[in-house]
Amino acid sequence: MPHSYDHGGNVFTVARTLGVAPAQVFDFSASINPLGMSSMVHKALICSLDSLAHYPDTSHKELKQALAKYHGLSPTHFTIANGSTELIYNLPAMLPGKKALIISPSFSEYIRALNQHHWDAQHFILTPESNFSIDTDALEAALADGVDVLYICNPSNPSGTLYPQRTIEKIYSLCLSAGTFLVLDEAFMDFCEEASAKRMIVHSDNAIVLRSMTKFFGIPGLRLGYSISNATLAERLDAMGGPWSVNSLALAAGAAALQDVKHNQDTLDFVRQERRRLFESLAQFSRLKLYPSSVNYLLVEIKEGMTSRELKERLLLHRIIIRDCSSFMGLSERFFRIAVRSSDENNRLLECLGRILQ
Repeated sequence: MPHSYDHGGNVFTVARTLGVAPAQVFDFSASINPLGMSSMVHKALICSLDSLAHYPDTSHKELKQALAKYHGLSPTHFTIANGSTELIYNLPAMLPGKKALIISPSFSEYIRALNQHHWDAQHFILTPESNFSIDTDALEAALADGVDVLYICNPSNPSGTLYPQRTIEKIYSLCLSAGTFLVLDEAFMDFCEEASAKRMIVHSDNAIVLRSMTKFFGIPGLRLGYSISNATLAERLDAMGGPWSVNSLALAAGAAALQDVKHNQDTLDFVRQERRRLFESLAQFSRLKLYPSSVNYLLVEIKEGMTSRELKERLLLHRIIIRDCSSFMGLSERFFRIAVRSSDENNRLLECLGRILQ
């Protein structure tokens, strides 16, 4: 199945199919900052255009320093990449062993990357009935089976569940006991930074944190991500990427995005408020069940009457794209995910859902 069908954000293909401009499509399928990129990022991009006459800075020094300041860590702990997806694809080649366990439902690229490197990847499936909670006793038993790497996404994608630090600490200690390397994907953690496990992981020989600059900072088209790990691991990962996998504009945009404190705070305030409003409005529909979220998207289950695929097709007639979640391991054909967008866009979605579901 081609990549474009397995992810949200496929706005160009949808726009071509509908015969409209991409700007006329309401994309709820990709969870990108509804306030868009910061004006400081915009300015940095324009000021950096002349730098395209030169090769990008392979040391990524400025961005690493900006990240160090943002996280309160040393620059030596960061590896910059062409989106966190590049790191996801490089990790299986670097890690010893061949047996992986993925806490699912989760991001589909983990298993793709593992399969490319001929790993045996299994799923540890969480259920909607338990609100996607993790039974650590069952996980301990699964790790005892000789698992080399465990993947977990926190906050979870697609459920939006945020696991508290003590849960991640418990999982990390289970990994240490079992000799399992922990890959902790915090792609959406900027929305709830205080819950990050980065300080616990940063000195570990046995774990890494992945971060994305796509979602919170609103620059998916630039492809920028990074990892937080001990300095030795960071250096090894750095050496795995090609010499110029991150372009000059992405490096400049990343540094500017981290420095715009006001835009970042406005994003947090807006998403919190608009997510609550969207959640409460959707909860009025008797045919929908909502799952609590700490991020800029909501996972929704249709209780009866139609599948998420049917709903997706009906919303497309209104130029609205949602993420059909039936392809996620552990979710049925009745699950879909929607991003928290601007107030006007959210109102449009609610109005169209009202017409379809009543």
